[in-house]
Amino acid sequence: MKAQVKWGGNVHFVATTGTGHTIAMDGPEEKGGQNLGARPMELMLVAVGGCSSYDVVGILQKSRQDVESCEVFVEGERADAVPAVYTKMHLKFVVSGRNLKESQVKKAVSLSAEKYCSASIMLQEAGVEMTHSYEIVELD
Repeated sequence: MKAQVKWGGNVHFVATTGTGHTIAMDGPEEKGGQNLGARPMELMLVAVGGCSSYDVVGILQKSRQDVESCEVFVEGERADAVPAVYTKMHLKFVVSGRNLKESQVKKAVSLSAEKYCSASIMLQEAGVEMTHSYEIVELD
């Protein structure tokens, strides 16, 4: 995998992924930013949420669960010192569908956290405390 990050002036940067997608990044106004993109550390939360969601949905589909939607809300706590690394992250999955089995949703979240989500496992191995929860929304 590859990516390119190009400076756009002040604290604005544009990343281009190896697959050709672009992501704008910018710093806070007090550091010269103009809110032209996400903060780089926000993208860490997005990466973990995307990686985990990919796993959870795939696992549920393979176990023949009727999943209509899956959202994950990711919250992170950072150290007060420099570098302000993440010390904790919590992922709350909201899975909607019909006749979803709680045991299958719980298993999918656990498998992602413990075995499949490279982003989450990498951060966990670096000392980030990772926690997970889920909510099931039954649709008519």
